[in-house]
Amino acid sequence: MLFNSQIFLLGFLPVVLTAYYLLARLRLVREWLLIFSSLFFYAYWDIRLLPLIIISMVTNWIFVYGFFQIAGRGLIPIAVTLNLLVIGIFKYADFFAGSLAWVIGTDHQAWNIILPLGISFFTFQQISYLVDVSRNKAPLYGFREYCLYVSFFPQLIAGPIVRHDEFIFQLERSPLREGLAERLSRGSTLLVIGLIKKVLIADSFAKLSDQMFSAANGGGLSTIDAWLGALAFSFQIYFDFSGYSDMAIGLALLFGLTLPVNFNIPYIATSIQDFWRRWHITLSHFLRDYLYIPLGGSWFGPTRQASALAVTMLLGGLWHGAAWTFVLWGGLHGLALIVQSLWHKRAFALPSIVGWFLTMLFLCVTWVLFRAENFAQATSMLESMLGTGPVVPGITNYAAAPWGLAIGAIVALVGPSSQRFCLECDFRKPVLGVVVGLAFVFLALKVGSDLAPEFIYFQF
Repeated sequence: MLFNSQIFLLGFLPVVLTAYYLLARLRLVREWLLIFSSLFFYAYWDIRLLPLIIISMVTNWIFVYGFFQIAGRGLIPIAVTLNLLVIGIFKYADFFAGSLAWVIGTDHQAWNIILPLGISFFTFQQISYLVDVSRNKAPLYGFREYCLYVSFFPQLIAGPIVRHDEFIFQLERSPLREGLAERLSRGSTLLVIGLIKKVLIADSFAKLSDQMFSAANGGGLSTIDAWLGALAFSFQIYFDFSGYSDMAIGLALLFGLTLPVNFNIPYIATSIQDFWRRWHITLSHFLRDYLYIPLGGSWFGPTRQASALAVTMLLGGLWHGAAWTFVLWGGLHGLALIVQSLWHKRAFALPSIVGWFLTMLFLCVTWVLFRAENFAQATSMLESMLGTGPVVPGITNYAAAPWGLAIGAIVALVGPSSQRFCLECDFRKPVLGVVVGLAFVFLALKVGSDLAPEFIYFQF
């Protein structure tokens, strides 16, 4: 079930939200309601995937229960290994088998294993809890609380990757506590803003991006076309992921719960490090706390730090997708972080505008690897961007492309973040409610008239 679909906006959400507040004074009942609703939300996509997430939640909680009840310290490493094994089988088995076959010179017939929706997110979320338990930084939660923590539908499919200490303590709060009207207002406004970003902006850029990347398969893409395609995808993924993040946080607020900020105007970043502090913030924190720092971080000199950065970003790239294009994308970001670290220690500081331009240029070029279906397509796009293609555009019939890119740039680079905007709004003004309500009606009609494209991060 997609957030940007009528079945969700006009069916699932109002029914669950109404039932939740009717049962608001019964904590046990309202939490089970959210758990079963979230599992229904997950199963709606493909009911065959439902047993996996249920078994995953139950198994991980049993391991943690055993850790606390019998002091079995060896249980946590086993649980983490099992989680990695599950994600390895479902997400990477074909990738590794195909890579091995290529190395030894044989063919691999793809097994076509179904990729469970959101497996990277709910698996990493549970690993973070397991590791915190082993570090004596997390308690044993009740089974019901733990299941809701893992399955809560706003963040289940594409994040944010929520820590246990950011979410579970909130379950004690009454949904009817003071500030209910404000939470509902801010939540619905964020939901509408996220829908605008996804439905009106990201999906529009997707049409141009898809056209150019498809044309790259045949070669001969003009330099202008190639840059338009790369820029279009840069804005598509920006508004797609930003829109999802807004919707996830807004939906949680509607239920009286707060999710961590996952997106903070990353295209104003003046360095690649600054970018990763703003883009997919919860993933960056996960990789930092559970991979980069355990590998040594910056504590043992520049060589160890460079190695830790390289390994972290290579695995971060692989997390995004089971393809060598993602590995190279992550590796290039790791290399950029290493270069930046060395530059800051040994050279002068770049002017902010120069740092911003170089960062955006790097992002635009590397997004090609992220978007491309294979190396051949990526190579074709990058060669055309370097000027090997014809000067005159060959396939662009998208007359509004320059204007669309300009508007996208203005929206992405100017003004406050969506969360800050909602915090600063005065929701006591009725006109704002009217505007949000009319926008919601328009968007609900819009998603009903078009095929609702998936969010880019759904595939991870």
